[in-house]
Amino acid sequence: MKVIVCYGDSNTWGAAPGGGRHGFDERWPGVLRNALGDGYWVIEEGLNGRTTVWEDPIEEHKSGKAYLVPCIETHKPFDLIAVMLGTNDTKQRFSLHADDIAAGLETLVKIILRSDAGPHGRAPEVLVIAPPPIARLTQYAGMFTGAGEKSRRLAALYERVAALHGCHFFDAGRVIASSDVDGIHFAAPEHRSLGNALLPVVTAILAGAPGTGPR
Repeated sequence: MKVIVCYGDSNTWGAAPGGGRHGFDERWPGVLRNALGDGYWVIEEGLNGRTTVWEDPIEEHKSGKAYLVPCIETHKPFDLIAVMLGTNDTKQRFSLHADDIAAGLETLVKIILRSDAGPHGRAPEVLVIAPPPIARLTQYAGMFTGAGEKSRRLAALYERVAALHGCHFFDAGRVIASSDVDGIHFAAPEHRSLGNALLPVVTAILAGAPGTGPR
């Protein structure tokens, strides 16, 4: 059985725009799991507010770096880990440039590639997913002041990180958009579109498609 870990924030957890949580089969990892069918297992590892590497001074236990090693040790061996983070890094409280956010993402990639969490004690394949840009902000407008411009730069920067380390890359903004209800989260149809769009990407990776550059 091929095992895929989806490591992300509230948009992997399944937070619905305006509040609540999408159902198991509505969230994009669930959509992907159902589309893949027998012979595949998809593990959701989403956390509201998760960043790439930064500790949140207001909300605790949100650093993606702090939990990454326990996460991969918990679920190993697995064939592929898909990482979609960075939206929370754009919060005003962190005062980060888009380049800093990409550097945080690169730190996570390096940790994964140094691990033995893949088959036969090797590193697993890594799929870097750039989140779609932030849309029209409503209740999060103050928290995410200035975040829109940063979020629009992430795809190009993440693609560069993926290429540098021989990972796979997917720009979610090519197929979905964040909801204008709150500017951050994905409506159910967007989850469905993302899960279905990732189906050929994931199957190609697990069939042995090369990454975007040397590790």
